[in-house]
Amino acid sequence: MKLIEAIGIRLDNLIDENNTTIYSLAKDTGVPRSTVWKIIHPDLTRVKTVKIDTIYQLTDTLGITLSQFFDNPIFNEVND
Repeated sequence: MKLIEAIGIRLDNLIDENNTTIYSLAKDTGVPRSTVWKIIHPDLTRVKTVKIDTIYQLTDTLGITLSQFFDNPIFNEVND
């Protein structure tokens, strides 16, 4: 799995766990909704990277740290 795919899966799972939506998260963070959608669906949009400060904005709004975001077994499957 590519890193961008793991980030998208992790973010999508956090959105579900927090009972929120892409729209609400984007509105609360100031990150464009299209950017959040592209992070979650990199295979459909050909996104290859995401800025760490964007991830920080999203995780901060979701109430977790960057360490907590990346401390997930999904990142053990990254091989690119």
